[in-house]
Amino acid sequence: MNLSKLTSFKNKIDTNLSKKEITVLQINLGRRCNLTCSHCHVEAGPKQTEELSPEVCQQLIDLINRFHQIKVVDLTGGAPEINYGFRPLVKAARNAGKQVIVRSNLTIYFEPNCEDLPEYYAKHKVRIIASFPCYLEKNVDAQRGDGVYNNSIKALQILNQIGYGNDSSLILDLVYNPPMPRDNNFTLIPNQNQLEQEYKVFLKKNFNIDFNNLFAIINFPIGRTKMFLQNRYLYVPYLKFLEFHYNNLTVPNLMCLNQLSIDYTGNVYDCDFNQMENIPAMNKEGERLTINKLLELGDLDIIKTIKTGPHCYGCTAGSGSSCGGSLVV
Repeated sequence: MNLSKLTSFKNKIDTNLSKKEITVLQINLGRRCNLTCSHCHVEAGPKQTEELSPEVCQQLIDLINRFHQIKVVDLTGGAPEINYGFRPLVKAARNAGKQVIVRSNLTIYFEPNCEDLPEYYAKHKVRIIASFPCYLEKNVDAQRGDGVYNNSIKALQILNQIGYGNDSSLILDLVYNPPMPRDNNFTLIPNQNQLEQEYKVFLKKNFNIDFNNLFAIINFPIGRTKMFLQNRYLYVPYLKFLEFHYNNLTVPNLMCLNQLSIDYTGNVYDCDFNQMENIPAMNKEGERLTINKLLELGDLDIIKTIKTGPHCYGCTAGSGSSCGGSLVV
């Protein structure tokens, strides 16, 4: 796994990435999940036990209430809904006038004590960004497990029945993930706008399902994807492929510029991907940041330089990729 021939991301962009004003707070509530998806960069699953503690949950609520500059609270996991603190954080963020995003795997609605989630989301006007890596059953079940496609379809139909995808206040977005590469014939993600239309036509015709937006997200070389690539000696070739397709036009739209990512222990990162690579955010003195430290300082904007790594080429290859899909048209 020799990375010596890979240009460092910092040298590629020929500058440091500087933080803008923080407006997005993305929180990873834990690694507990009812699925074990092959592409999961969080390495979540039913056997994982890591989750938010009551202490960290309260610190997050304090952070949400104190900083009016936060416009969006983005809840992820694992399956965020089954990790501690999910509903208190939704309530706190909505009471504070923030937009709330939940990154849902859809199948969680059929787990015990989760049956009311669609109605709960609608009541609180939660924006749903749902994993649906392909509109074809074979491809979804190959990535996420047998039966996941059919349960996801049922979940989408339930969401449509209560207004999601049709009511302008109930936003339902889907996420496409490409299949895992099996050899060095790598490909970039398809054109997001074109793929969105294909999804909409297929789902409407076959299941009478409506949704708002499709986000196309590349396979990032971290977590299970990284292990998958390493086991097949494809990790470095894949990084080289991403570097070759680096697109400078994506840089001004990178999600790390105005986002803080918080893990379930209260540590702060520039983005979710840095979190999974254990690259912590630092203040200008080189001190690792925590929620408690931000609360003590009373300042969300103390990070000056964003930490980068080889995985950043995933965000900047082709049309770019982030938690909100492509970065350029």
